Amino acid sequence: MILEHIRGPEDVKALTRAQIELLCQELHTFLLESVSRTGGHLASNLGAIELTVAIHRVFDTSRDRLVFDVGHQCYAHKALTGRLDEFPTLRRYGGLSGFPKPAESVHDAFVAGHASNSVSVALGMARARTLLGEDYSVLALIGDGALSGGLAYEGLNNAGASGEPLIVILNDNGMSISRNVGAMSEHLSRLRSKPAYYEFKKNYRRFLLGSAPGKVIYGVNHRIKTGVKNALLPNATLFEDMGFTYLGPVDGHDEEQVESALEWAKELRRPVLLHVRTVKGKGYAPAEREPGKWHGVGPFDLATGALQPEKESFSSVFGETLCALASEDPRVCAITAAMADGTGLTEFSQRFPKRFFDVGIAEAQAAAMAAGMAKQGMIPVFAVYSTFLQRAYDQLLHDTALSNLHVVFAVDRAGLVGADGETHQGIFDATFLSDIPNMTVLCPASFAELRAMLRRAVLELDGPVAVRYPRGGEEGYHDERGGDAFAELRPGSDITLCAYGTMIANVLEAASILAEKGVSARVVKANCISPFLDVDVRKAFRGTKRLIVAEECASVGCVGQRLAAILTEEGTPLEGLYLCNLGKRFPPHGDVRLLRKAFHLDAASIAKKALEVIG
Repeated sequence: MILEHIRGPEDVKALTRAQIELLCQELHTFLLESVSRTGGHLASNLGAIELTVAIHRVFDTSRDRLVFDVGHQCYAHKALTGRLDEFPTLRRYGGLSGFPKPAESVHDAFVAGHASNSVSVALGMARARTLLGEDYSVLALIGDGALSGGLAYEGLNNAGASGEPLIVILNDNGMSISRNVGAMSEHLSRLRSKPAYYEFKKNYRRFLLGSAPGKVIYGVNHRIKTGVKNALLPNATLFEDMGFTYLGPVDGHDEEQVESALEWAKELRRPVLLHVRTVKGKGYAPAEREPGKWHGVGPFDLATGALQPEKESFSSVFGETLCALASEDPRVCAITAAMADGTGLTEFSQRFPKRFFDVGIAEAQAAAMAAGMAKQGMIPVFAVYSTFLQRAYDQLLHDTALSNLHVVFAVDRAGLVGADGETHQGIFDATFLSDIPNMTVLCPASFAELRAMLRRAVLELDGPVAVRYPRGGEEGYHDERGGDAFAELRPGSDITLCAYGTMIANVLEAASILAEKGVSARVVKANCISPFLDVDVRKAFRGTKRLIVAEECASVGCVGQRLAAILTEEGTPLEGLYLCNLGKRFPPHGDVRLLRKAFHLDAASIAKKALEVIG
C-alpha cells in the first residue's frame, strides 16, 4: 500500500511513475470505501483524483495557493495532505469538514462552499503576492458548472487583463450537479474535440524557442497566426480573448499528461487557463451512469451501488404541489439554479418542460429573470437553497421588492442543514428576507402546511412571497394550523414558548417536559414571520409575562427581537425574556440534532431555560 505511507505532498513528489499510477488506484478505492460508510460528495471527487495528484506533484500547497471553487471535490487533496486518518469523521460534528477549511490545514488556502468565486479570490492572492514582492504560484480550480455563474467571468476578465502569473484549471466534466446548460457548456463541448492541439502547440513552442533563429521564426509565425485567427475565427477561444494562454484540452485521467501541462503552465508565468477533461464518477459504474444522483449521497452499499431509499421530504412535497398548481394555472412556472433534483423539481421539468427554466449556477440571474417574468404576467416560482439565495440579495431588493412584483421564492434547506457545515447552513434568510419591504415570509411546519401555504403564496397573495422550509422531513408536528399569522397549539399560564417552522416540534416537547415539572407552558406557532402586524402580535401574546422564542437563525434581527420590541412599544413589557437562537456565529458541520444540542435549541435545553426565566 502506498497511500497509507503518504503523510504530505512531499511523499507524493518522491514516487516513481509506476507508484503514481498505483496511488491513483488506491485513492479511488479509498474514497469509495470511505464515503460508502460516512456519506458525502462522491462523483465529483472520483473525477478529480488524477488531477489532484498532478497538482501535488508540481506545486507545494503549503506555500503555493490552491483555491477550490465550491470545494466539494477536495477529498483526494485532504487525503494527500495529512488527513487520511480523519476520514472516518468526515462531515461529522467535530470531525473532518467536507470542504476546504484553512483552520484544518495550511494546505487549504481559502474557505469554499459556494460557486464561481475562485478566480476572483485567486487573482486577489496573486496581486498581493506581487505587491509584497513574494514568489509562489496561485491556482484556481473551477468546474465547468461554476462557469455558468457571472462572478466567474468578472474574475476571468480581470485576471486575463492583469498579466499576473495565475493558473486557472478548468475541470470540465460536462456536469455541475444537474447536467450543464447554456452557451458556455456548448463552447466547451467544441473545445473537447481538439486534444491533439495542446501537444502540438507545446512541442512546437519548445522546439522553436530553443534557439535564436527559432525565436525569430516563432515570433513571425505567432503574429501571422494571430492575424489569421482574428480575421477568420474571432470567437475561436473565449479565454484567449480575455488575455489567457489557453492550454488543452488534456485528459484529466492521464496523470502524466496533466502533470506535464501544469509544469508548462507554471513556466509561462502569465495568466494561463488549463482545460482538463474529466468524467464525474470515474471508475464507479453507478456514479458514472447517474452523476447527478451520486453528487452527494448518504452511506450506501458499495458492492451493489444501492443508495438508501429516499423518504418523503419538504422538497418532494413542494415539487408535487407545484405540479398541481401548474396544472391549474398556465402562468405558473418554475426556475432553478442547477438544483432541479435537490429542490424537487425533476417531475415538474418533465411534465412542464416549456415552463421549467434551469439557469445554471446563477442565482442572481434566476431572481432577476423571475422579476421580468412577473412584470409581464407570469407567476414564477424560484426554488433555491437558503444559503444560495444570499447570492441574489440585490435582486430581491432592487428587481423584485422595489416594484412589488409577485415572485414566489421557495426557500429550501432553511435553518440548520447539518453535514455541509458553515457554508451551507440556512441561518440568515429568516432575518434578511424579513427586512425587505413588501416581502411576505411564510414558515410551514408540516407537509400539510407547506401544501396550503404554497397554494396561498402562488395563487392568492400579491407581491414577493418567500415560503421557507427545512431539509428533510417532518419532526413530530403533522397538523395544519397555518392559516392565521399565529396559532396557539397549547394553552398555558406560566410562560409562553414561541417558534416557527419545524422548530415547533422541539418547543412542544419542551412544554411537555415542563408540564411534568408542574409548569404550565403556552405554545404559540408563528406562521408568517414578515410582515408582523401589531394587532396580530397583541392578540397572539395577550397576557404574556414571560416569553421564550426558539429559532434556527442568527440573532441580529431575529423574530424574537422583533416580537419583544413590538410588545414593549405596545405597552406589554415582559417580566422575563430569553431568545434561543444561533447567536452571531457560523455553526459548524455535524448532525442537526447534535448542533441543536450544542446551541441549546433542543427540547431539554429550552425547558431548562424556561425554568430559569420563571425563576
